[in-house]
Amino acid sequence: MNAASHGRKADSARRRERVVKAINAAAQGTGRISVSAIARHAGVDRTFLYRHPDLLALVHAAETEPAQQGSASSVTVSRASLQADLAHAQARNTRLAARIQLLERRLSSELGEQAWRESGLEIPTDIESLQRRIAGLKQRNVELTAALEESQADLSAAREANRELTKAINQRGQPGNVAG
Repeated sequence: MNAASHGRKADSARRRERVVKAINAAAQGTGRISVSAIARHAGVDRTFLYRHPDLLALVHAAETEPAQQGSASSVTVSRASLQADLAHAQARNTRLAARIQLLERRLSSELGEQAWRESGLEIPTDIESLQRRIAGLKQRNVELTAALEESQADLSAAREANRELTKAINQRGQPGNVAG
């Protein structure tokens, strides 16, 4: 770790400590409890509290609790308890999020397999048989194409013969033509 990073961590730790002291003092009834007031009393920016959800949770918890009369250690213990609860809740949320992702992947896989089965498509077990089938279908396509071309040629010849016959019939039926 470089010196700048170490310095930032130390500065953050000092600011965290000032915030906790400001919360404890405000909980003892010596100050107003709000994010702005705690930040002002601790000498930090409000965004510092928002970037540290555990500190923000302490501020909100102190806002809801009545002012404590008595030793500072009782407030500290309840604050430590709240921090521990918060840390456990965050860890549980992380575990649950990971579990949800795992379950979503499994569900997606199961639904995909079910859709595959219901589609009627089966997993090819023999690639060679599929390749033979493809070759057979290609050959059948060539044969059908040749038959189509032959049929088109026959149709063209029949049309031409029909035109010639129609022409011959029309010429015979005209006045002045003698059919013989």
